[in-house]
Amino acid sequence: MTDGRSGFVAVVGRPNVGKSTLVNSLVGRKVAITSPRPQTTRHALRGVLTIAEPSAQLVFVDTPGFHKPKTALGERLNRLVSGSLDETDTALFVLDATQRIGPGDRLIAERVAAIGVPTVVAVNKVDVATPAQITEQLAEAGGWDFAAYVPVSALNDEGIGPVVEELITLLPHGPFFFPEEMTTDQPDQLLAAEIVREKYLARLRDELPHSLVVVTDEMEAREGGTLYVAATVYVERESQKGMVIGKGGSMVAAVGTEARLELETVFGVPVYLDLRVRVEKDWQRREALLDRLGF
Repeated sequence: MTDGRSGFVAVVGRPNVGKSTLVNSLVGRKVAITSPRPQTTRHALRGVLTIAEPSAQLVFVDTPGFHKPKTALGERLNRLVSGSLDETDTALFVLDATQRIGPGDRLIAERVAAIGVPTVVAVNKVDVATPAQITEQLAEAGGWDFAAYVPVSALNDEGIGPVVEELITLLPHGPFFFPEEMTTDQPDQLLAAEIVREKYLARLRDELPHSLVVVTDEMEAREGGTLYVAATVYVERESQKGMVIGKGGSMVAAVGTEARLELETVFGVPVYLDLRVRVEKDWQRREALLDRLGF
């Protein structure tokens, strides 16, 4: 493959600072679902950006938000973040410009500094922050002595070019890891499941999103060019099952329609989406079940 600068960039930060939105903006297409709910990201998803001049390939690893875990799932997500940092060439540390830097941010800064990985700090959400908030964030974060600090708005694609430029200078020289046209190594089955979960996150009450996971059971091309996708929505309680299905099936029908339309855009073919709902009691706390669900 083409030689230039190439490497893995771990995208880290507290929950809900906009990491996934920033990765999508950097890559130029949707590779990770987004939601205002904390802990939306549950897998280390890779988005790939390849540029011709200067010749470079950046592999962004979108990680879950580092947090104080309350379940076995939470413990696994934190280990995922730590593992991504241990195996990365550089880090992109995302802060929320609208919130004061807190203990969680400082903990991540200490972890990144201890590993010694070159780091760019992106102060995100500058489109909704005041100039005073942005200045305060940059001033305090500057004390960490990282490689660069860039104000950005992932939502409006502001500051994306400078972030990429700063990261490229930190990457080692070497061959590309992926074909130049590739934008993610995420399996289609995982992307389909995550799109369904994203639609539920937008509609459900605060207490339920953490109890919900979606798994794609089957995906195949059928006659006439239709893509058949069968997915199961898992929850932890019978009462949650009713919420996910909705009165007269209204919730699952609405989510199914929204997800199907997006899947048709992503895959470029008609999609038949078959959703099922199943209860797996306390799945977040059951190690064997977490293995089976892909965590």
